[in-house]
Amino acid sequence: MKMLSRGVMAAIAVGLASSAAAQDTPVALKFSHWVPPTHPMHAAAVAWAASIDRASNGSIKIALFPAQQLGKAFDHYNMARDGIVDISHVNPGYEPGRFPIVGAVELPFIFANGKEGSAALDSWYRRYAGQEMKDVHYCLSFAHDPGTLHFTRKKVVLPADMSGLKVRPPNAVIANWMTLLGATNVQAAAPEIRDVLERGVADAAGSPWGSMLLFGIEKVTKYHIDSALYVSEQVWVLNKSKYASLSPSQKKVMDEHCTSDWALKIAAPWADFESGGREKIKATPGQDVYPLSPDELAAWRKSAEPVTGNWEASVRRAGQDPKAVFDDLRKTLADYKSAY
Repeated sequence: MKMLSRGVMAAIAVGLASSAAAQDTPVALKFSHWVPPTHPMHAAAVAWAASIDRASNGSIKIALFPAQQLGKAFDHYNMARDGIVDISHVNPGYEPGRFPIVGAVELPFIFANGKEGSAALDSWYRRYAGQEMKDVHYCLSFAHDPGTLHFTRKKVVLPADMSGLKVRPPNAVIANWMTLLGATNVQAAAPEIRDVLERGVADAAGSPWGSMLLFGIEKVTKYHIDSALYVSEQVWVLNKSKYASLSPSQKKVMDEHCTSDWALKIAAPWADFESGGREKIKATPGQDVYPLSPDELAAWRKSAEPVTGNWEASVRRAGQDPKAVFDDLRKTLADYKSAY
């Protein structure tokens, strides 16, 4: 009996694999996020879902539910954990104290950009997500382009100017910073910022530039610090049971779409959108976009030092060495040329 050639054997193997993929039981996944359909992240999510559809030979169909249709932004981690949705977009900074390790990303003056920075963030956090987000199946993480503080009536130049203001913080670490500066925090998800500012519930908000325009926030603000103060991390997670129920070939498809490369693909259009908003706001009559002098910037940096100490304490409580975690993050950012 003749031996089959390697080429024939390889063709048979590919055929068997294709046949197995073709026989996979079709699954329909619900993906919930909280930004509007006009947001660039939604378009990136549509492209991601379409790529999964193609790679799975149509056996994985993902239906997207934007704009908090299935639940509030603050609830998205629990929604994936509890099986209310199969995939969700989580902002860990919306839940103070719950995810201290990934909170390192929220520390002021860390990220230089949201593109390579997102690939770095995902590469770094993969080493910790299994511990910190063990209730779900981690997919990927990314960050928006650096944001800043925007004010309705008061031009804030120094940290001391924050005392007595009501501020909508973008995440838990910045909320801690605002408290230390004597401000009062007003919790609101990004789609709700304009409302709390317009009603006077808050005097200021943290936001990246493009989102100011998307959510109409520039219509109720006048003063904007022109400095890259912070970023907020974003994480996509899957329900654990749903992921476990997938066939081996379907899991492979999902794994190939939960990578640092995909984190960059998803983050890049959002980063461009956010950075482009800065020039648009500067060109809008009545808006005051002002840089900080070197001395003023040094004062902001100095004021943030206790925030780092508080973050370190929270990481110790989580059983990690904060210096090792932070040094790991800084090194990864440097490797991706995205450190501040």
